[in-house]
Amino acid sequence: MQDQPTGQPPEEAISRREFLAFAGASTATSGAAGSGQNNGTPVKPLGPAGVPIVVNGVEQKMDVDVRTTLLDYLRDHLHLTGTKKGCDHGQCGACTVHVNGQRINACLTLALAHEGDEVTTIEGLGAPGRLHPMQAAFVEHDGFQCGYCTAGQIMSATALLNEPCGPNDADVRECMSGNLCRCGAYSHIVAAIQQVRKGGNE
Repeated sequence: MQDQPTGQPPEEAISRREFLAFAGASTATSGAAGSGQNNGTPVKPLGPAGVPIVVNGVEQKMDVDVRTTLLDYLRDHLHLTGTKKGCDHGQCGACTVHVNGQRINACLTLALAHEGDEVTTIEGLGAPGRLHPMQAAFVEHDGFQCGYCTAGQIMSATALLNEPCGPNDADVRECMSGNLCRCGAYSHIVAAIQQVRKGGNE
């Protein structure tokens, strides 16, 4: 039998279009098989049950997906929605909470990484009728407009009280640079913080 000319595909070869269609179907099938689906029911990669964490002075027992961030745990499991989800990339500060007295971005850390830690959210800082001095100062100085960033701003500001920070407004702005306000209420925020730092609203 005579060989086919070089560079010519055999007659039984599939076309490029058919090959791509087959490859796409195979990829979709393998993706579905490895997506954690079991008869249409998502399989949750749960962590250890009953992991303790103290939130606003109350011990909670975490039983969550290992991928759950602290932010999502607070909002979706404990329904503490004062902590806001802004950028979800640690760039805006709207999700700032205290962990063992230190401020962190809750969107950047996993809930299960905080076994035994003490977490404070804006709900645990003060309450109507007994506002924290920083909350009262924000109200007095109109340190918010739309209010979306306010919880994170206040949590950062209260943590700043126990951190090394120079006395000037420029120092405060630098220490608060991780918290963004799209409304631009920065001068009011700084005024509120400075009032508390100088002993006001105590």
